[in-house]
Amino acid sequence: MSHPPIIWSIAGLDTAGGAGLSADQRAADAMGVHCCPVVAALTAQHSRGVEAIFPVTAEQLHAQLLALASDLPPRVIKTGLLGSVHAIEALVRWVDHFRAHTPAGDDPHRQLALVVDPVLGASAGGSAFSNEAVLQAYRDLVLPRTTVLTPNRAEAARLLGRPGKHDQPHDEIPELASALQGLGVRTVVVTGGDAPDAAHSLDWLASPQAQGWLTAPRVDTRHHHGTGCTFASGVASALALGHVEADAVVLAKMLTHHALMHAHAAGSGPGPVMARPGFAAGLQAGGAPLPWLGLGTELPWLLQAAQPTRFQPFTPPADGLYGILATSTQLDAALQAGLRCLQLRHKAAAGVEPHIDASLAAAARHGAQVFINDHWQLALSRPAPGGSLAGFQWGLHLGQEDLLALSTADQTLLRQAADRVMLGLSSHSLWELARAAGCGASYIACGPVKATTTKDMPWLQQGPDNLRWWVQQAPVPVVAIGGLLTPAELQMAAACGPAAVCVVRGLGTELPDMQARLPALRDAVCNGRSQGDDAAPTVTSLPHPVLPFANPIA
Repeated sequence: MSHPPIIWSIAGLDTAGGAGLSADQRAADAMGVHCCPVVAALTAQHSRGVEAIFPVTAEQLHAQLLALASDLPPRVIKTGLLGSVHAIEALVRWVDHFRAHTPAGDDPHRQLALVVDPVLGASAGGSAFSNEAVLQAYRDLVLPRTTVLTPNRAEAARLLGRPGKHDQPHDEIPELASALQGLGVRTVVVTGGDAPDAAHSLDWLASPQAQGWLTAPRVDTRHHHGTGCTFASGVASALALGHVEADAVVLAKMLTHHALMHAHAAGSGPGPVMARPGFAAGLQAGGAPLPWLGLGTELPWLLQAAQPTRFQPFTPPADGLYGILATSTQLDAALQAGLRCLQLRHKAAAGVEPHIDASLAAAARHGAQVFINDHWQLALSRPAPGGSLAGFQWGLHLGQEDLLALSTADQTLLRQAADRVMLGLSSHSLWELARAAGCGASYIACGPVKATTTKDMPWLQQGPDNLRWWVQQAPVPVVAIGGLLTPAELQMAAACGPAAVCVVRGLGTELPDMQARLPALRDAVCNGRSQGDDAAPTVTSLPHPVLPFANPIA
């Protein structure tokens, strides 16, 4: 029988019950992992601050870790307040011990991930938790072994030997993260909850998978004790469940936002944040909002201007079918067969203009929606059929690689078209979903729902569980795509609640084939929608990983 993955939290015991091991335990429980709390330091504190810190002896710390290693080895170690150089030395000995068993050629971070919340002082006040010897031990011993580091802005600066402050300009934060990565850290998240940003909490993410500003609305509460611990433990828990770093950070951001939503008073100072299950169940079910991820070093498009960039709304097709065709001839045949939501996916670099012109003209004649994949600049530059596109809905579709390749000038040009075109964006992971949401997309594609051979991709298939999660979390309609060939597969996807289901190879390429196949495909979507309405599924679990990180649970 499988068991929940195990994490160790080596941190301080907060007598007020707000931060430290108390917050770590609540976060792990909310994430569905088993947390083993290891006391590195005892504290005498209340809601107004810390009165005293008592690091445990080296022998006491070693005894705790030795006992756990014999029966409860961790997939992830998370650290909080360590309090002494000997605690740091004990930590790295155990990290090295577990990573020594890494198979040849494998990533030691997959064997054992290390998440470090460098607790160097209390947000609620009181004395500093570290001296120069502890800071140097972090630099020399801990950072080179760290999978994910989660400092606030002041802590990030102190780890680099700079004055610690929370009010650095935004454009200086990416350099802090880069400098920390230069010391050996694999992923850095410089959190912004303590920073004086008004409406949104801004965290800078620098990971192997993605980088950018990860943003969420601030929760209006004075009760924020334990937010840093909750966030770091959320990252550790998500890594233990198999998510890669960038997706783990998105889940941890949601967990922390939800914990702030449920914070309460306890004493006369700031009360504790309360992590609990259901944080990722969607806004309608009382969950946290999906955060937004920006492009490059810019804020998400929805936050950049007084008039945020939001592309024209997508109108889901009545039959729930979204056809993807390689040529304008095939697209015209699909229109004749009765499809009214189509995409031209013409991959040839040369000779695409006639296909774009013919596809736009054909869709306009039939009153259909059409999207041009990839060739967005050419599409925006083409003359409208009949001299006008009034009353005609059309749009662009970009993959995440194309989105990331946009220059600053390209981004400006694309955003200037938001008042006249729709924009569809692909997504395969939580961070890509967050990025698409932050761009103000008209719809977001979720894929691959099933394994596909039309593209060579590293992603695991989403399946119905992740597709349902996408539908609940996305702020705009979701389109299901990838590996959906048969009526049974379309019915499965439609039951998960997307606005449309994409059909590529399942349509055929000639008009007679399309006319023959469309009735069964339409019936499948209709039956799936009825099945979904009857079941009214509510997603309470977390999405499964889409890229492999940790080894499978034994």
